[in-house]
Amino acid sequence: MIYRPVDENGDILPVRASADLLRDAPAAARLVRDRLSLYTGEWWENPAWGNEILEMLTESRLTETDRQALAAYLSSFIRETPGVRDVRDVSAAAEGCRFCFECVIDTDSGSESIRYE
Repeated sequence: MIYRPVDENGDILPVRASADLLRDAPAAARLVRDRLSLYTGEWWENPAWGNEILEMLTESRLTETDRQALAAYLSSFIRETPGVRDVRDVSAAAEGCRFCFECVIDTDSGSESIRYE
């Protein structure tokens, strides 16, 4: 897998040489982060694409059961990402008004950590 690099704000960086492109596990991790940042209904061309976490959070207050359901949903959503073989070491916590999710993705070329809030 090859993917364009982005800066800390998620803006695509110019690529002057093929060595500037992300490859393998870092490319898969970038794709996972991009998919997590797209919410259902945000992309006009295909409103069904994106993750449904916001809809899930608006349905009820965050309980322990909800936390587990959100973690399971995000793990399954990430597993659907091209290049991802498995999701492991999943942890999820509610910290004040934030929901924090962390995991490690396994790809054919290595592993990468993912953090999502």
